[in-house]
Amino acid sequence: MEAYMKEYFEKLVTADDMIYDRFRKKESLNGHWHYAVDQYDTCIRAKWYEEHYYDEEGNSLPVDFSFDEWKMMTLPCCFNTFSDLYKLYDGSMIFTRKFLYARQKDDERMILKIGAANYLCRVFLNKKYVGMHRGSSTPCYFDLTDLLKHENRILIQVDSTRRNNQVPALDTDWFNYGGIYRDIELIRVPKVHVKEFKIALEPDSNFRKIRVFVRMSEEITGTAILTIRELGIEKEIPVLGGRGELLFEAEPEVWSPENPKLYDVELSCEGDEVRDRVGFREIRVKGMDIVLNGKPVFLHGISCHEDSVPNGKGLTDEERIENIRIAKELGCNFMRVAHYPHHERMAQLADELGILLWEEVPVYWNIHFDSEDTYQDAENQLKELIHRDYNRASVIIWSVGNENEDTDLRLQFMGNLAKCAHELDHTRAVSAACLVNFKKNAIEDRLEQYLDIIGLNEYCGWYTADLKTLPALFANSKPQKPVIVTEFGADAYAGLHGTITDKGTEECQAFVYEKQIETIRNIPYIKGMTPWILYDFRCPRRTSVNQKYYNTKGLLSADKKYRKQAFYVLQKFYRELQ
Repeated sequence: MEAYMKEYFEKLVTADDMIYDRFRKKESLNGHWHYAVDQYDTCIRAKWYEEHYYDEEGNSLPVDFSFDEWKMMTLPCCFNTFSDLYKLYDGSMIFTRKFLYARQKDDERMILKIGAANYLCRVFLNKKYVGMHRGSSTPCYFDLTDLLKHENRILIQVDSTRRNNQVPALDTDWFNYGGIYRDIELIRVPKVHVKEFKIALEPDSNFRKIRVFVRMSEEITGTAILTIRELGIEKEIPVLGGRGELLFEAEPEVWSPENPKLYDVELSCEGDEVRDRVGFREIRVKGMDIVLNGKPVFLHGISCHEDSVPNGKGLTDEERIENIRIAKELGCNFMRVAHYPHHERMAQLADELGILLWEEVPVYWNIHFDSEDTYQDAENQLKELIHRDYNRASVIIWSVGNENEDTDLRLQFMGNLAKCAHELDHTRAVSAACLVNFKKNAIEDRLEQYLDIIGLNEYCGWYTADLKTLPALFANSKPQKPVIVTEFGADAYAGLHGTITDKGTEECQAFVYEKQIETIRNIPYIKGMTPWILYDFRCPRRTSVNQKYYNTKGLLSADKKYRKQAFYVLQKFYRELQ
C-alpha cells in the first residue's frame, strides 16, 4: 500500500456500526449525482475533497476537479450499464452532491446508509474523511452527525478494483459491476437507539416459544417493550448494559411457502421505536432429513444471480418479483441466491410471496486463506448479512462459500466462518457449496464437520463429460448429513438446436438435466437441488461464439423472455414432487 493511502484504510465501518433500520423513516439521497472516473486515485492523492481553490494569500489555484460541472448519473446505478464507455471498467469513480440538513431533535444522530457499493467505499463530508467500508453486497452505515451543517457536500469514492486479498478475490464467474447500486439514505435516530433487533421461533419448542433479542447503541439499563398485536402479546424485556433477551410462550401460525403468514411486530426502548413484518418457522436438520415446521421437506430449487440486462446488479423490485414468480412457475419452493448477498428486498419479498432461500457470502475461488485480514473481511460480510436478514423467515441456510479446494488453510478459514454463523444464529442451518473429491469420485470434504447440510457442485455430463460417473459418484459416497446438489447443468445458447451430443444446444442441456434427475431422484441422502441457473448472466470470462460474454447455463435467456427445453424438463420433475 502506498503511503498516501494509509489513512484512508482507517475508520473502517463494520457490522458493529449497523443499526436496525427496517421501516424507519428515511430521507433518500437517490437521484442525480455528479460523477467522474478517477482511475489514478487523484481525488485522494490530491485531496480534492478539501476543495482548495485558493492559496494562503488568496490567489486562485488551478484545480483538476469541477464537482458541480461534472456530468450526472442517477443513483443507484451500476456504472457498467450506465454507459458503454465504462462497460469493462474496474476502478475508482467519484460521486458527489449537495444536500440540506435541518436538525429536528437536539439529541438526534444522522446515519448515512449505503445499501451496497462495490467494493471499497469511502465517504467524505464537508471536506473531512468520514470512513471506509469494504465488501460489494452488504450495507454500510456512517454516522455523519458531528460534521453536518445546513448545506453539505458529500463525496463518495467507490473503487471496484479486483484484488487478491478481497472477498471475492481476483477470479470470479460473474460480472464485476461497479458503483453505488443500492439505495443511499439518511436515517434520523435518537442518541439512544436500537442497533439490533432479532426475533424468531425457538427451535425444538413445539412452535410455542419465541425468542427476542435487542441491542442498544448505549450501555443503558432499562426496559424494552415488544408488541405483537395479532397474537395479543406485549412483553417487557429487561435491558442491562445495552442488551436484552427474552424467551416467552406464544402460539403463532407457522410460516411456510404454502402459507407465508407474517405478523406485524413492534419494539420500543428509551423513546426509540422500530417495527418489522416477521414470519415464524422452524428449520432443523434431524438425522438425514431437512425438517420444516416438523415435517421433512425436499428442497426443489434453482440457483439465481443478481443480474439484469438493463440494470446489472441494480435490479428493480419488479425484476425480483419476476424472478420469484418464474421460480414458482418452475415448481420451486427454494432458491439459492448466489454467490453474494442479494438486495435485502429479495428476502423480504420471499417472506411475502413464500419461497425458501439459501444466502451466501462470496468466499469464492482463490481466496487468500492464509491472510487474517482477508478472513476478517469475509467474517464481517457474514456478520452484516446475518444482522440484516436474521428476521427473514424465508432464509433457512447461511452458506459460507462456494467451490474451494479442500486444504488445511481453507478448512480453518471456512470452518471458523461456519462457527461464527452458528454462534450468531442457532435457528438456521449452515452449509457451503463443496466440490467433488475427484480422486475418489465421491462426496468427501473435511469442511463437512462444521456444516449442517452438505452442498455439492457437480457437473457430470458437462465439465465431467461422462455422465456414467454420476451414479458412481453417489454410490461411492456415504455422507453423514443431508446433501443438496447445489449445482449441475450445461450451457445452451437460447434457440440453438442440434443433437444431444452437440455442446451448447438446447437438446444437449435438456439431456443433461434428464440424466441428472434420473439419477438424483433415487439417492436417499439427497434432500434438495438448485441447478445452475435460472437465467443467463453476464460474465467476461465466457468468450465462445455461443456465449458472447454470458454464462449460458440459464434455463431462460438473459432477458427472461425465452424458456429453453431444460426449463420444462425440470418443471416436469418438480411437479411430480408436489
